[in-house]
Amino acid sequence: MTGIRDLHEWVRAHREDLLADLAEYVGIETPSDDKESLNRGLSWVDGWLRERLGEPASVRDFDGGRHGDIKVYDYPGSGGQPVLLLCHYDTVWPLGTLAGWPFTVDGDRASGPGVFDMKSGLVHAVWALRALDAAGLPRPAVRLVLNGDEEIGSPASRPVIEAAAAGTRATLVFEASADGAVKTARKGVGLFQVHAAGVESHAGLDPAKGASAVDELARAILALHALSDPAAGTTVNVGVISGGSRQNVVAGAARGEIDVRVTSAPEAARIDAGLAALTAHDPRATVTVEGGWNRPVMERSEAIASLFEVARELAADLGVTLRECSVGGASDGNFVAALGHPVLDGFGAVGDGAHARHEHISVEGMLERTALAAAVLHRLGTA
Repeated sequence: MTGIRDLHEWVRAHREDLLADLAEYVGIETPSDDKESLNRGLSWVDGWLRERLGEPASVRDFDGGRHGDIKVYDYPGSGGQPVLLLCHYDTVWPLGTLAGWPFTVDGDRASGPGVFDMKSGLVHAVWALRALDAAGLPRPAVRLVLNGDEEIGSPASRPVIEAAAAGTRATLVFEASADGAVKTARKGVGLFQVHAAGVESHAGLDPAKGASAVDELARAILALHALSDPAAGTTVNVGVISGGSRQNVVAGAARGEIDVRVTSAPEAARIDAGLAALTAHDPRATVTVEGGWNRPVMERSEAIASLFEVARELAADLGVTLRECSVGGASDGNFVAALGHPVLDGFGAVGDGAHARHEHISVEGMLERTALAAAVLHRLGTA
């Protein structure tokens, strides 16, 4: 085998093997908020990696605390700097979901909790490396990061990911694609909370003695939503609110949870200024903001554009028109891109339904993406 079409044929010949691996992986539930389940999932993945790829040159383990633990595997290869592969093993689905929604394959459609986001992606990465080994083709040294807290913002794994990116030549993120398109830009995400503190009083007997925290929160929400700028790609959403104690009590406390998405650092700075400017209408009340930027912006740099061009050319050799896109969701790729490294995201499944009951992948898409990943890795290993 010498070309991407040969790699594709080899992968297609192992279709049932890929599906068997995916079925077993999806059959191990790994919700982000269940440490025991995450431990079981990571243990299975560790054994599976050793079986499929052999013993790594090194493995580093990092304690995730109450979140999923992190493993960093280094595999030898040709060339100099390694290629970083990012794959999270946690899913949004609660323990017990499999009981009513097992992994199934119906023609070209494979379904199950986490199959699209993003368990299929890790299967792609591993079988891409196996395809290169079977073909006797050079592959670069690979650094694989497995983390179990991506779906909740990667609070424990972020510093591990950023450290793992040091000295790498490129990063492939095996998150799901966007209708087949890879992601060359992602928005930055801010997660904030706005707190209003007022003065309680009897709403009927002494309303004037009170200062309503609910009223202050409502005013703050209007100001926050006014910060949105759809033309600039900036959205501000107060998605959860709570406050007060009883209908007949002027509220003494209220809070709102804010999701912010931006496409550039200047927009992030503008949002910061808007949050800092929030003040209470009633001098007896206060309005404060907590939280911060969960993920920096992943902007389409020249290095990212060049990496995409490599993938696009190789996909064309396979007879596939590979598209790129910018999306509002963030991933661990944002951390690496913000450090100035070239990142190609969405290299995982072709399908639909992330975080939804219709989550599914295309089996043919899985085989195609695996071959493409192998070709890109081969190119990077010989560059």
